[in-house]
Amino acid sequence: MVLKPDDRASGVRVLDRIRSTPTGRLALKIGIGTLGGLVVIVGIILIPFPGPGWAIVILGLAILAVEFHWARGALAFTKRHVQSWTHWIARQSLPVRAVVGLVGLIFISAVVWLSVRMSFGIDLFQVALDWLHRG
Repeated sequence: MVLKPDDRASGVRVLDRIRSTPTGRLALKIGIGTLGGLVVIVGIILIPFPGPGWAIVILGLAILAVEFHWARGALAFTKRHVQSWTHWIARQSLPVRAVVGLVGLIFISAVVWLSVRMSFGIDLFQVALDWLHRG
């Protein structure tokens, strides 16, 4: 779903109408703070596991940024550093990008192995070796 400029403007108008009363301002701060905080906490819990842990943390910051200035700053900081990393990688030669990709793959594999080992007590490396020896 793509937001058109009119959709965004109507969303801002709704928030402005809620903020127009002291009770609405307080309720919005509490609601946004609670929802954004929960999303950030879930993201932090999910960081060591395979999946979008960091993306969920950033989503939580984006929710918090609706009402909190500090969250807007943290979101801008994150965006700036992700973009600088992306641009740096794009400027590198193919062998450097391959090494960075390989290091990333090894790291993610280690996280998956450790997560499965700690969560279920299964050693995926040993399972793979057993499977290879059977075949």
